[in-house]
Amino acid sequence: MQTTNHIMMIRPVNFSFNAETAVNNAFQVAGAAEQAQEKAQQEFDRFVGLLQQNGIDVTVINDSPEPYTPDSIFPNNWVSFHEDGRVVLYPMFAPNRRAERKPGVLTTIFKRFSHSTIIDLTEAEKENRFLEGTGSMVLDRENKITYACLSPRTEKKLVEDFAEKLGYTAVCFRSVDKNGQEIYHTNVMMCIADRYAVICMDSIPDANEKQLVEDAIRNTGKQLINITLDQMNSFAGNMLQVRNAAGQTFLVMSSQAYHSLTPEQISQLESFNPILHSDLRTIETNGGGSARCMMAEIFLPESAS
Repeated sequence: MQTTNHIMMIRPVNFSFNAETAVNNAFQVAGAAEQAQEKAQQEFDRFVGLLQQNGIDVTVINDSPEPYTPDSIFPNNWVSFHEDGRVVLYPMFAPNRRAERKPGVLTTIFKRFSHSTIIDLTEAEKENRFLEGTGSMVLDRENKITYACLSPRTEKKLVEDFAEKLGYTAVCFRSVDKNGQEIYHTNVMMCIADRYAVICMDSIPDANEKQLVEDAIRNTGKQLINITLDQMNSFAGNMLQVRNAAGQTFLVMSSQAYHSLTPEQISQLESFNPILHSDLRTIETNGGGSARCMMAEIFLPESAS
């Protein structure tokens, strides 16, 4: 199944501009540090409330003050949870982000959900090789395809290693912003939903790679909805389709992303599912990530007890 009703989110206690990630995240802009945490927490709570009001199950885990983890609000980069019970831990580029892998987080999840195996890829950090979860990879879970734009945070060999271990086909390519800088995470330029894909095709400069990605999407029968480079810069690619307990699907994004879309694009997307959006401007500006980055999907089976 492509969508889940179970989402894990980490409520921040030390959210701020992270200089260690800013070196290759062009979406980050330093804001007022003393205000960032308070505003981010307010944005986080409103966002969680919106999801829960629409019947989406959210497990909220409060971050701990120590160790210092300014980007803990983006848990999808260090862990992914899969339908067959497997859990994958990922190697992170920034040293202070590696500390986000706090044992208490998984302990909380494993109290409610069953898991079989933990696949630990984090040893690659010792060799300065990185793969930042479902930020680095956008997964077509039903068709077992992982899309990955290569960058300092996304190494091709690790993408292929993930694909081999979990039975996926890897589709790797290069993606750049309008200034020619590599896109740091695939999930800011594309989103795979059940019957459609949102993608910034203009960010893929190589014609052969562009065709490779387009063919892979169309061959799965999904409708391709293209966004512009400017829309991508407003986080219009950083979306996630989720569903509620009744099985209704929603496309979740930030308000900035929503307001960057044209009426035609909104109509296209709403022909498949309603759109939910929330103001995440402080989180987007300081953290360089948006709605999709804040949600770690849980596909694990629920425990019988």
